[in-house]
Amino acid sequence: MPPKADLDAIDWKILRELQREGRITNVELSNRVGISAPPCLRRVKRLEDAGIIKGYRALLNAPALGLDVVAFCLIGLHHQSESELKAFADRTRNWPIVRAAWMVSGESDFMLHCVASDLATFQGFVIEELTSTPNVDTVRTALTIRQVKDEGVVAIDAK
Repeated sequence: MPPKADLDAIDWKILRELQREGRITNVELSNRVGISAPPCLRRVKRLEDAGIIKGYRALLNAPALGLDVVAFCLIGLHHQSESELKAFADRTRNWPIVRAAWMVSGESDFMLHCVASDLATFQGFVIEELTSTPNVDTVRTALTIRQVKDEGVVAIDAK
């Protein structure tokens, strides 16, 4: 399937470099992708304006901050009407322990990526928040053992 955006090889290089290192200077970025700084800056701005680059953020080391538990929760709802799906999605935005959430297909309706300081905190969240949330039918959890890969969200081939 072709990309929805009309991107050339330079745009793809810019995206790959920014995903790898978001704080790179425009001068260094332009050197890496093989164009001068002014057109490089214009291209980055165009990619931002088009919504292809959604934003920039720091990647934090959770264990260094005392956040040692990473888990995934698969949530099944009793009813999957649009209003019920939206209501649950809205609730996820208010739970700080939930770092990312997806509506999914299959046996579950949502998958939550959770990060907590310790197992007791995570268990409290599951028992006191998730299972008591209206319309929640099932909660299945998976504690992670160790992360084995951590790449940018989008795989970008060398073009």
